[in-house]
Amino acid sequence: MSKEISQYILNNFKQKTHRSQGSGKGFNAMFAVSSVNAAKLYYETLNKLQKETERPLKIATIFSFAANEEQSAIGEIPDETFEPTAMDSSAKEFLTLAIKDYNTLFKTNFSVESKEFQNYYRDLSSRVKKQEIDLLIVVGMFLTGFDAPTLNTLFVDKNLRYHGLMQAFSRTNRIYDATKTFGNIVTFRDLEQATIDAITLFGDKNTKNVVLEKSYKEYMEGFKDVATGEAYRGYVDVVKELQERFPNVDEIVTEKDKKEFSKLFGEYLRVENILQNYDEFVSLKALQNIDITDSKALEEYKATYYIGDEEIAAMKEIKVPEERTIQDYRSTYNDIRDWLRREIVGKKKEDSSVDWDDIVFEVDLLKSQEINLDYILELIFENNKKTKDKGFLVEEVRRLIRSSVGNRAKESLVVDFINQTDLDKIQDKATIIDAFFSFAQTEQKREVEELINEEKLNEEAAKRYIVSSLKREYASENGTELNEILPKMSPLNPQYLTKKQTVFQKIAAFVEKFKGVGGKV
Repeated sequence: MSKEISQYILNNFKQKTHRSQGSGKGFNAMFAVSSVNAAKLYYETLNKLQKETERPLKIATIFSFAANEEQSAIGEIPDETFEPTAMDSSAKEFLTLAIKDYNTLFKTNFSVESKEFQNYYRDLSSRVKKQEIDLLIVVGMFLTGFDAPTLNTLFVDKNLRYHGLMQAFSRTNRIYDATKTFGNIVTFRDLEQATIDAITLFGDKNTKNVVLEKSYKEYMEGFKDVATGEAYRGYVDVVKELQERFPNVDEIVTEKDKKEFSKLFGEYLRVENILQNYDEFVSLKALQNIDITDSKALEEYKATYYIGDEEIAAMKEIKVPEERTIQDYRSTYNDIRDWLRREIVGKKKEDSSVDWDDIVFEVDLLKSQEINLDYILELIFENNKKTKDKGFLVEEVRRLIRSSVGNRAKESLVVDFINQTDLDKIQDKATIIDAFFSFAQTEQKREVEELINEEKLNEEAAKRYIVSSLKREYASENGTELNEILPKMSPLNPQYLTKKQTVFQKIAAFVEKFKGVGGKV
Protein backbone atom coordinates (compact mmCIF):
# COMPACT_ATOMS: atom_id res chain seq x y z
CA MET A 1 0.00 0.00 0.00
CA SER A 2 2.91 2.38 0.68
CA LYS A 3 3.82 2.35 -3.01
CA GLU A 4 0.28 3.28 -4.08
CA ILE A 5 0.06 6.07 -1.49
CA SER A 6 3.52 7.37 -2.47
CA GLN A 7 2.57 7.38 -6.14
CA TYR A 8 -0.65 9.24 -5.33
CA ILE A 9 1.30 11.92 -3.46
CA LEU A 10 3.74 12.35 -6.35
CA ASN A 11 0.93 12.42 -8.93
CA ASN A 12 -1.13 14.98 -7.02
CA PHE A 13 1.47 17.06 -5.18
CA LYS A 14 1.48 20.02 -7.59
CA GLN A 15 -2.28 20.21 -7.70
CA LYS A 16 -2.73 19.97 -3.93
CA THR A 17 -0.08 22.61 -3.26
CA HIS A 18 -1.32 24.90 -6.07
CA ARG A 19 1.82 24.69 -8.16
CA SER A 20 0.81 24.99 -11.80
CA GLN A 21 2.94 23.49 -14.54
CA GLY A 22 6.27 25.20 -14.77
CA SER A 23 5.63 27.32 -11.72
CA GLY A 24 7.70 27.25 -8.56
CA LYS A 25 5.06 29.19 -6.66
CA GLY A 26 2.35 27.73 -4.48
CA PHE A 27 2.81 25.94 -1.17
CA ASN A 28 4.48 22.93 0.44
CA ALA A 29 3.22 19.90 2.36
CA MET A 30 3.72 17.72 5.41
CA PHE A 31 3.15 13.96 5.62
CA ALA A 32 2.20 12.56 9.06
CA VAL A 33 2.91 8.84 9.37
CA SER A 34 2.33 6.26 12.10
CA SER A 35 5.88 5.25 13.07
CA VAL A 36 9.58 5.57 12.34
CA ASN A 37 9.37 2.40 10.24
CA ALA A 38 6.59 4.02 8.19
CA ALA A 39 8.67 7.20 7.82
CA LYS A 40 11.58 5.13 6.53
CA LEU A 41 9.37 3.17 4.12
CA TYR A 42 7.72 6.30 2.67
CA TYR A 43 10.99 8.27 2.48
CA GLU A 44 12.67 5.48 0.52
CA THR A 45 9.64 4.71 -1.68
CA LEU A 46 8.97 8.34 -2.61
CA ASN A 47 12.61 8.97 -3.53
CA LYS A 48 12.81 5.72 -5.50
CA LEU A 49 9.64 6.49 -7.48
CA GLN A 50 10.83 9.98 -8.41
CA LYS A 51 14.42 8.95 -9.18
CA GLU A 52 14.07 9.64 -12.91
CA THR A 53 11.87 12.72 -12.47
CA GLU A 54 13.18 15.87 -14.14
CA ARG A 55 12.31 18.08 -11.14
CA PRO A 56 12.09 15.77 -8.11
CA LEU A 57 10.47 16.95 -4.90
CA LYS A 58 12.82 17.94 -2.09
CA ILE A 59 11.86 15.53 0.68
CA ALA A 60 13.09 15.56 4.28
CA THR A 61 12.18 13.76 7.49
CA ILE A 62 12.71 14.19 11.22
CA PHE A 63 11.97 12.26 14.43
CA SER A 64 13.81 11.75 17.71
CA PHE A 65 12.64 8.37 18.95
CA ALA A 66 10.68 5.37 17.72
CA ALA A 67 7.32 7.07 18.31
CA ASN A 68 4.15 5.27 17.31
CA GLU A 69 0.58 6.41 16.82
CA GLU A 70 -0.62 5.62 20.34
CA GLN A 71 -2.36 8.62 21.85
CA SER A 72 -3.72 9.46 25.27
CA ALA A 73 -7.41 9.39 26.11
CA ILE A 74 -7.76 12.97 24.90
CA GLY A 75 -5.71 12.26 21.78
CA GLU A 76 -2.52 14.11 22.64
CA ILE A 77 0.46 13.45 20.36
CA PRO A 78 3.50 12.44 22.47
CA ASP A 79 6.20 15.11 22.55
CA GLU A 80 9.46 14.25 20.81
CA THR A 81 12.63 15.52 22.46
CA PHE A 82 15.97 16.69 21.06
CA GLU A 83 17.67 13.60 22.48
CA PRO A 84 17.87 11.01 19.67
CA THR A 85 19.72 8.68 22.05
CA ALA A 86 16.35 7.04 22.79
CA MET A 87 16.20 5.68 19.22
CA ASP A 88 17.06 2.09 18.46
CA SER A 89 19.99 1.41 16.11
CA SER A 90 17.77 0.89 13.04
CA ALA A 91 15.96 4.23 13.50
CA LYS A 92 19.22 6.03 14.21
CA GLU A 93 20.85 4.55 11.10
CA PHE A 94 17.96 5.65 8.89
CA LEU A 95 17.87 9.19 10.34
CA THR A 96 21.63 9.46 9.81
CA LEU A 97 21.19 8.61 6.12
CA ALA A 98 18.26 11.04 5.76
CA ILE A 99 20.30 13.86 7.33
CA LYS A 100 23.20 12.94 5.04
CA ASP A 101 20.88 13.40 2.04
CA TYR A 102 19.83 16.76 3.51
CA ASN A 103 23.48 17.82 3.96
CA THR A 104 24.21 16.92 0.33
CA LEU A 105 21.20 18.86 -0.90
CA PHE A 106 21.83 22.04 1.09
CA LYS A 107 25.62 21.91 1.62
CA THR A 108 25.15 21.66 5.42
CA ASN A 109 26.88 19.52 8.05
CA PHE A 110 24.34 18.19 10.57
CA SER A 111 24.19 14.85 12.38
CA VAL A 112 22.11 12.88 14.90
CA GLU A 113 24.31 13.93 17.81
CA SER A 114 22.42 15.97 20.40
CA LYS A 115 23.62 19.53 19.63
CA GLU A 116 23.84 19.02 15.88
CA PHE A 117 20.39 17.42 15.86
CA GLN A 118 18.94 20.55 17.44
CA ASN A 119 20.66 22.62 14.75
CA TYR A 120 19.20 20.29 12.11
CA TYR A 121 15.73 20.84 13.59
CA ARG A 122 16.15 24.64 13.46
CA ASP A 123 17.55 24.62 9.92
CA LEU A 124 14.84 22.27 8.68
CA SER A 125 12.15 24.42 10.31
CA SER A 126 13.53 27.50 8.56
CA ARG A 127 13.72 25.80 5.16
CA VAL A 128 10.16 24.48 5.44
CA LYS A 129 8.93 28.01 6.16
CA LYS A 130 10.92 29.35 3.17
CA GLN A 131 9.56 26.54 0.93
CA GLU A 132 13.01 25.11 0.30
CA ILE A 133 11.57 21.74 1.40
CA ASP A 134 8.61 20.48 -0.65
CA LEU A 135 7.49 17.57 1.51
CA LEU A 136 8.34 16.93 5.18
CA ILE A 137 7.69 13.43 6.57
CA VAL A 138 7.03 13.42 10.33
CA VAL A 139 5.87 11.05 13.07
CA GLY A 140 5.17 13.48 15.90
CA MET A 141 7.54 16.42 15.49
CA PHE A 142 6.14 19.55 13.81
CA LEU A 143 2.56 18.30 14.30
CA THR A 144 2.10 20.51 17.36
CA GLY A 145 3.03 24.17 17.65
CA PHE A 146 4.82 24.48 14.31
CA ASP A 147 3.67 27.51 12.32
CA ALA A 148 4.41 27.83 8.58
CA PRO A 149 1.99 29.97 6.51
CA THR A 150 3.36 28.47 3.26
CA LEU A 151 2.29 24.96 4.33
CA ASN A 152 -1.14 24.24 2.85
CA THR A 153 -1.43 20.44 2.67
CA LEU A 154 -1.20 17.69 5.28
CA PHE A 155 -1.09 14.10 4.01
CA VAL A 156 -2.04 11.65 6.77
CA ASP A 157 -1.39 7.93 7.18
CA LYS A 158 -1.78 7.90 10.94
CA ASN A 159 -4.66 7.42 13.36
CA LEU A 160 -5.50 10.75 14.99
CA ARG A 161 -8.23 11.81 17.38
CA TYR A 162 -9.50 14.66 19.53
CA HIS A 163 -6.80 17.08 20.70
CA GLY A 164 -4.04 15.55 18.53
CA LEU A 165 -6.19 15.57 15.41
CA MET A 166 -7.08 19.25 15.85
CA GLN A 167 -3.45 20.18 16.50
CA ALA A 168 -2.16 18.23 13.49
CA PHE A 169 -4.84 19.51 11.10
CA SER A 170 -4.23 23.08 12.29
CA ARG A 171 -0.67 23.01 10.91
CA THR A 172 -2.14 23.92 7.52
CA ASN A 173 -4.67 26.50 8.62
CA ARG A 174 -2.69 29.76 8.64
CA ILE A 175 -4.37 32.07 6.12
CA TYR A 176 -1.76 33.24 3.60
CA ASP A 177 -3.50 35.20 0.83
CA ALA A 178 -6.43 34.74 -1.55
CA THR A 179 -4.88 31.48 -2.79
CA LYS A 180 -4.89 29.91 0.68
CA THR A 181 -8.08 30.53 2.61
CA PHE A 182 -8.11 27.14 4.34
CA GLY A 183 -5.97 24.08 5.01
CA ASN A 184 -6.03 21.01 2.78
CA ILE A 185 -6.08 17.61 4.53
CA VAL A 186 -5.59 14.37 2.52
CA THR A 187 -6.10 11.27 4.65
CA PHE A 188 -5.30 7.69 3.64
CA ARG A 189 -7.27 6.38 6.63
CA ASP A 190 -10.94 6.84 7.43
CA LEU A 191 -10.79 9.78 9.83
CA GLU A 192 -14.17 11.31 8.98
CA GLN A 193 -15.92 10.33 12.21
CA ALA A 194 -12.81 11.10 14.28
CA THR A 195 -12.75 14.57 12.68
CA ILE A 196 -16.43 15.21 13.40
CA ASP A 197 -15.99 13.95 16.99
CA ALA A 198 -13.00 16.27 17.54
CA ILE A 199 -14.76 19.30 16.09
CA THR A 200 -17.88 18.59 18.16
CA LEU A 201 -15.80 18.17 21.36
CA PHE A 202 -14.16 21.57 20.94
CA GLY A 203 -17.27 23.30 19.57
CA ASP A 204 -20.87 22.14 19.24
CA LYS A 205 -22.98 20.12 16.81
CA ASN A 206 -23.07 23.00 14.29
CA THR A 207 -19.35 23.76 14.38
CA LYS A 208 -18.51 21.27 11.62
CA ASN A 209 -20.65 23.32 9.18
CA VAL A 210 -18.33 26.27 9.80
CA VAL A 211 -14.99 24.45 10.15
CA LEU A 212 -15.24 21.97 7.26
CA GLU A 213 -15.22 23.01 3.62
CA LYS A 214 -18.15 22.25 1.33
CA SER A 215 -18.30 19.13 -0.82
CA TYR A 216 -17.08 18.90 -4.41
CA LYS A 217 -20.71 18.67 -5.56
CA GLU A 218 -21.64 21.86 -3.72
CA TYR A 219 -18.76 23.82 -5.27
CA MET A 220 -19.71 22.48 -8.71
CA GLU A 221 -23.46 23.06 -8.44
CA GLY A 222 -23.73 25.85 -5.85
CA PHE A 223 -24.81 25.95 -2.19
CA LYS A 224 -26.29 28.08 0.56
CA ASP A 225 -24.07 29.01 3.51
CA VAL A 226 -25.70 27.70 6.69
CA ALA A 227 -24.10 30.38 8.89
CA THR A 228 -24.92 33.44 6.77
CA GLY A 229 -27.75 32.23 4.56
CA GLU A 230 -25.87 33.60 1.54
CA ALA A 231 -26.20 31.68 -1.74
CA TYR A 232 -23.06 30.83 -3.75
CA ARG A 233 -23.07 29.84 -7.40
CA GLY A 234 -21.20 26.75 -8.51
CA TYR A 235 -18.54 26.24 -11.17
CA VAL A 236 -21.08 24.93 -13.70
CA ASP A 237 -23.24 28.07 -13.61
CA VAL A 238 -20.26 30.45 -13.65
CA VAL A 239 -18.72 28.70 -16.69
CA LYS A 240 -22.08 28.66 -18.47
CA GLU A 241 -22.53 32.42 -18.02
CA LEU A 242 -18.96 33.13 -19.12
CA GLN A 243 -19.42 31.15 -22.33
CA GLU A 244 -22.84 32.61 -23.08
CA ARG A 245 -22.08 36.26 -22.31
CA PHE A 246 -18.45 36.47 -23.42
CA PRO A 247 -17.84 33.89 -26.19
CA ASN A 248 -15.39 36.29 -27.88
CA VAL A 249 -13.08 38.41 -25.72
CA ASP A 250 -12.43 40.79 -28.63
CA GLU A 251 -16.00 42.01 -28.24
CA ILE A 252 -15.48 43.16 -24.63
CA VAL A 253 -15.17 46.82 -25.56
CA THR A 254 -17.50 49.02 -23.50
CA GLU A 255 -16.65 49.99 -19.94
CA LYS A 256 -19.85 48.27 -18.75
CA ASP A 257 -18.81 44.98 -20.42
CA LYS A 258 -15.30 45.28 -19.00
CA LYS A 259 -16.66 45.59 -15.48
CA GLU A 260 -19.17 42.75 -15.85
CA PHE A 261 -16.53 40.44 -17.35
CA SER A 262 -14.05 41.31 -14.57
CA LYS A 263 -16.63 40.51 -11.90
CA LEU A 264 -17.63 37.22 -13.54
CA PHE A 265 -14.09 36.02 -14.28
CA GLY A 266 -13.03 36.91 -10.73
CA GLU A 267 -15.84 34.63 -9.53
CA TYR A 268 -14.52 31.91 -11.84
CA LEU A 269 -10.97 32.26 -10.46
CA ARG A 270 -12.20 31.97 -6.87
CA VAL A 271 -14.26 28.82 -7.37
CA GLU A 272 -11.57 27.20 -9.55
CA ASN A 273 -8.95 27.92 -6.88
CA ILE A 274 -10.99 25.99 -4.32
CA LEU A 275 -11.82 23.13 -6.69
CA GLN A 276 -8.13 22.50 -7.36
CA ASN A 277 -8.05 20.78 -3.97
CA TYR A 278 -10.54 18.11 -5.04
CA ASP A 279 -9.41 14.93 -6.81
CA GLU A 280 -12.65 14.86 -8.79
CA PHE A 281 -11.82 18.23 -10.36
CA VAL A 282 -8.26 17.16 -11.15
CA SER A 283 -9.57 14.12 -13.03
CA LEU A 284 -12.21 16.27 -14.78
CA LYS A 285 -9.55 18.69 -16.06
CA ALA A 286 -7.27 15.79 -17.08
CA LEU A 287 -10.09 14.22 -19.11
CA GLN A 288 -10.12 17.28 -21.38
CA ASN A 289 -6.65 16.31 -22.64
CA ILE A 290 -7.57 12.67 -23.40
CA ASP A 291 -8.59 11.39 -26.82
CA ILE A 292 -11.44 9.17 -25.68
CA THR A 293 -11.29 7.28 -29.00
CA ASP A 294 -7.77 6.17 -28.07
CA SER A 295 -8.49 3.05 -25.99
CA LYS A 296 -4.92 2.80 -24.64
CA ALA A 297 -4.85 6.45 -23.48
CA LEU A 298 -8.31 6.04 -21.95
CA GLU A 299 -7.30 2.94 -19.98
CA GLU A 300 -4.18 4.71 -18.69
CA TYR A 301 -6.36 7.63 -17.61
CA LYS A 302 -8.76 5.28 -15.76
CA ALA A 303 -5.87 3.58 -13.97
CA THR A 304 -4.20 6.87 -12.99
CA TYR A 305 -7.33 8.53 -11.62
CA TYR A 306 -9.21 5.40 -10.47
CA ILE A 307 -12.11 6.31 -12.74
CA GLY A 308 -14.74 3.99 -14.26
CA ASP A 309 -16.92 4.29 -17.38
CA GLU A 310 -19.88 5.57 -15.34
CA GLU A 311 -17.87 8.48 -13.89
CA ILE A 312 -16.47 9.32 -17.34
CA ALA A 313 -19.97 9.45 -18.79
CA ALA A 314 -21.02 11.87 -16.03
CA MET A 315 -17.93 14.06 -16.48
CA LYS A 316 -18.54 14.34 -20.23
CA GLU A 317 -21.78 16.17 -19.42
CA ILE A 318 -19.88 18.96 -17.62
CA LYS A 319 -18.72 21.81 -19.85
CA VAL A 320 -15.11 22.74 -19.15
CA PRO A 321 -13.61 25.70 -21.10
CA GLU A 322 -10.64 24.89 -23.33
CA GLU A 323 -7.25 25.93 -21.99
CA ARG A 324 -6.82 28.40 -24.88
CA THR A 325 -10.13 30.03 -23.93
CA ILE A 326 -9.05 30.41 -20.30
CA GLN A 327 -5.74 31.91 -21.46
CA ASP A 328 -7.71 34.46 -23.51
CA TYR A 329 -9.92 35.23 -20.50
CA ARG A 330 -6.88 35.67 -18.25
CA SER A 331 -5.22 37.91 -20.84
CA THR A 332 -8.32 40.09 -21.14
CA TYR A 333 -8.68 40.23 -17.35
CA ASN A 334 -5.06 41.46 -17.13
CA ASP A 335 -5.65 43.97 -19.94
CA ILE A 336 -8.70 45.41 -18.19
CA ARG A 337 -6.79 45.67 -14.91
CA ASP A 338 -3.96 47.55 -16.65
CA TRP A 339 -6.45 49.74 -18.52
CA LEU A 340 -8.29 50.57 -15.31
CA ARG A 341 -5.11 51.63 -13.52
CA ARG A 342 -4.09 53.74 -16.49
CA GLU A 343 -7.41 55.32 -17.46
CA ILE A 344 -9.65 55.40 -14.39
CA VAL A 345 -7.39 55.97 -11.38
CA GLY A 346 -7.08 59.68 -10.67
CA LYS A 347 -10.29 60.58 -12.46
CA LYS A 348 -13.34 61.77 -10.60
CA LYS A 349 -16.11 59.21 -10.13
CA GLU A 350 -18.56 61.40 -12.00
CA ASP A 351 -16.27 61.30 -15.07
CA SER A 352 -16.89 57.57 -15.43
CA SER A 353 -20.23 56.01 -16.31
CA VAL A 354 -19.39 52.86 -14.35
CA ASP A 355 -18.65 52.45 -10.63
CA TRP A 356 -15.68 50.08 -10.16
CA ASP A 357 -15.62 50.21 -6.34
CA ASP A 358 -17.08 46.72 -5.95
CA ILE A 359 -14.54 45.03 -8.26
CA VAL A 360 -11.53 43.37 -6.64
CA PHE A 361 -9.01 41.97 -9.12
CA GLU A 362 -7.83 38.53 -7.99
CA VAL A 363 -4.12 39.17 -8.57
CA ASP A 364 -3.02 36.54 -6.01
CA LEU A 365 -5.07 33.89 -7.80
CA LEU A 366 -3.59 34.89 -11.16
CA LYS A 367 -0.08 34.74 -9.75
CA SER A 368 -0.72 31.35 -8.18
CA GLN A 369 -1.06 29.89 -11.68
CA GLU A 370 1.83 31.78 -13.22
CA ILE A 371 3.89 29.81 -15.72
CA ASN A 372 7.54 30.66 -15.36
CA LEU A 373 9.83 31.73 -18.17
CA ASP A 374 11.81 28.49 -18.29
CA TYR A 375 8.59 26.56 -18.87
CA ILE A 376 7.53 28.92 -21.67
CA LEU A 377 10.91 28.43 -23.36
CA GLU A 378 10.61 24.65 -23.02
CA LEU A 379 7.19 24.86 -24.70
CA ILE A 380 8.74 26.84 -27.55
CA PHE A 381 11.31 24.06 -28.02
CA GLU A 382 8.63 21.31 -27.98
CA ASN A 383 6.20 23.17 -30.25
CA ASN A 384 8.92 24.08 -32.75
CA LYS A 385 9.70 20.36 -33.17
CA LYS A 386 6.04 19.74 -34.00
CA THR A 387 5.11 22.70 -36.21
CA LYS A 388 8.21 24.36 -37.75
CA ASP A 389 5.90 27.37 -38.18
CA LYS A 390 7.21 30.52 -36.48
CA GLY A 391 4.03 32.45 -37.15
CA PHE A 392 1.94 29.89 -35.27
CA LEU A 393 4.59 29.65 -32.57
CA VAL A 394 4.56 33.42 -32.00
CA GLU A 395 0.76 33.45 -31.81
CA GLU A 396 0.73 30.67 -29.18
CA VAL A 397 3.47 32.33 -27.13
CA ARG A 398 1.73 35.71 -27.22
CA ARG A 399 -1.46 34.09 -25.90
CA LEU A 400 0.44 32.36 -23.09
CA ILE A 401 2.49 35.40 -22.02
CA ARG A 402 -0.44 37.79 -22.12
CA SER A 403 -2.34 35.51 -19.73
CA SER A 404 0.51 35.95 -17.24
CA VAL A 405 0.92 38.74 -14.69
CA GLY A 406 4.69 38.57 -14.24
CA ASN A 407 5.82 37.85 -17.81
CA ARG A 408 3.62 40.23 -19.84
CA ALA A 409 6.41 42.80 -20.14
CA LYS A 410 8.68 40.15 -21.71
CA GLU A 411 6.34 39.49 -24.67
CA SER A 412 8.35 41.48 -27.24
CA LEU A 413 11.63 40.04 -25.90
CA VAL A 414 10.45 36.43 -26.30
CA VAL A 415 8.89 37.11 -29.72
CA ASP A 416 12.12 38.76 -30.94
CA PHE A 417 14.06 35.74 -29.70
CA ILE A 418 11.82 33.39 -31.69
CA ASN A 419 12.07 35.48 -34.85
CA GLN A 420 15.84 36.05 -34.65
CA THR A 421 16.92 32.53 -33.61
CA ASP A 422 17.37 29.40 -35.70
CA LEU A 423 15.35 27.19 -33.37
CA ASP A 424 16.08 24.07 -35.46
CA LYS A 425 19.72 24.19 -34.36
CA ILE A 426 18.77 24.00 -30.68
CA GLN A 427 19.13 20.41 -29.49
CA ASP A 428 17.46 20.34 -26.07
CA LYS A 429 15.49 22.31 -23.47
CA ALA A 430 18.55 23.36 -21.47
CA THR A 431 20.12 24.85 -24.61
CA ILE A 432 17.05 26.93 -25.51
CA ILE A 433 17.00 28.41 -22.00
CA ASP A 434 20.71 29.30 -22.23
CA ALA A 435 20.20 30.72 -25.74
CA PHE A 436 17.34 32.93 -24.60
CA PHE A 437 19.18 34.36 -21.61
CA SER A 438 22.23 35.06 -23.78
CA PHE A 439 19.98 36.83 -26.32
CA ALA A 440 18.15 38.76 -23.59
CA GLN A 441 21.38 39.96 -21.96
CA THR A 442 22.65 41.23 -25.32
CA GLU A 443 19.35 43.04 -25.92
CA GLN A 444 19.44 44.45 -22.40
CA LYS A 445 22.87 45.97 -22.93
CA ARG A 446 21.86 47.38 -26.33
CA GLU A 447 18.67 48.95 -24.98
CA VAL A 448 20.52 50.52 -22.02
CA GLU A 449 22.92 52.30 -24.39
CA GLU A 450 20.02 53.33 -26.59
CA LEU A 451 18.07 54.74 -23.63
CA ILE A 452 21.05 56.67 -22.26
CA ASN A 453 21.87 58.20 -25.66
CA GLU A 454 18.26 58.97 -26.53
CA GLU A 455 17.56 60.77 -23.25
CA LYS A 456 21.12 62.20 -22.94
CA LEU A 457 21.52 60.75 -19.44
CA ASN A 458 24.55 60.79 -17.17
CA GLU A 459 25.96 57.40 -18.26
CA GLU A 460 27.70 56.29 -15.08
CA ALA A 461 24.87 57.36 -12.75
CA ALA A 462 22.22 55.94 -15.11
CA LYS A 463 23.88 52.52 -15.20
CA ARG A 464 24.17 52.50 -11.41
CA TYR A 465 20.48 53.36 -11.04
CA ILE A 466 19.39 50.75 -13.61
CA VAL A 467 21.53 48.02 -12.01
CA SER A 468 20.04 48.71 -8.55
CA SER A 469 16.51 48.81 -10.05
CA LEU A 470 17.04 45.45 -11.79
CA LYS A 471 18.36 43.99 -8.54
CA ARG A 472 15.29 44.99 -6.52
CA GLU A 473 13.08 44.30 -9.60
CA TYR A 474 11.41 47.71 -9.73
CA ALA A 475 12.38 51.33 -10.40
CA SER A 476 11.92 53.84 -7.56
CA GLU A 477 11.43 57.60 -7.59
CA ASN A 478 12.53 57.90 -3.95
CA GLY A 479 15.89 59.38 -3.01
CA THR A 480 18.29 61.29 -5.25
CA GLU A 481 19.36 58.47 -7.59
CA LEU A 482 16.88 59.38 -10.30
CA ASN A 483 17.76 63.10 -10.16
CA GLU A 484 21.46 62.32 -10.61
CA ILE A 485 20.98 60.53 -13.93
CA LEU A 486 19.11 63.40 -15.64
CA PRO A 487 20.89 65.74 -18.07
CA LYS A 488 21.96 69.07 -16.55
CA MET A 489 18.82 71.12 -16.12
CA SER A 490 17.60 73.46 -13.42
CA PRO A 491 14.84 71.99 -11.24
CA LEU A 492 13.09 75.33 -11.82
CA ASN A 493 12.97 74.66 -15.56
CA PRO A 494 9.30 73.95 -16.56
CA GLN A 495 10.56 70.93 -18.58
CA TYR A 496 12.42 69.37 -15.63
CA LEU A 497 9.52 67.44 -14.10
CA THR A 498 8.27 66.31 -17.51
CA LYS A 499 11.74 65.03 -18.41
CA LYS A 500 12.11 63.28 -15.05
CA GLN A 501 8.76 61.51 -15.42
CA THR A 502 9.48 60.44 -19.01
CA VAL A 503 12.85 58.97 -18.03
CA PHE A 504 11.38 57.24 -15.00
CA GLN A 505 8.58 55.61 -17.02
CA LYS A 506 11.04 54.38 -19.65
CA ILE A 507 13.35 52.88 -17.04
CA ALA A 508 10.41 51.33 -15.15
CA ALA A 509 9.27 49.64 -18.40
CA PHE A 510 12.85 48.53 -19.10
CA VAL A 511 13.15 46.95 -15.64
CA GLU A 512 9.85 45.08 -16.07
CA LYS A 513 11.09 43.73 -19.38
CA PHE A 514 14.57 42.65 -18.29
CA LYS A 515 14.32 41.82 -14.58
CA GLY A 516 15.50 38.29 -13.92
CA VAL A 517 17.56 37.86 -17.10
CA GLY A 518 20.95 38.58 -15.45
CA GLY A 519 23.92 40.01 -17.35
CA LYS A 520 25.66 43.37 -17.10
CA VAL A 521 24.57 46.75 -18.35
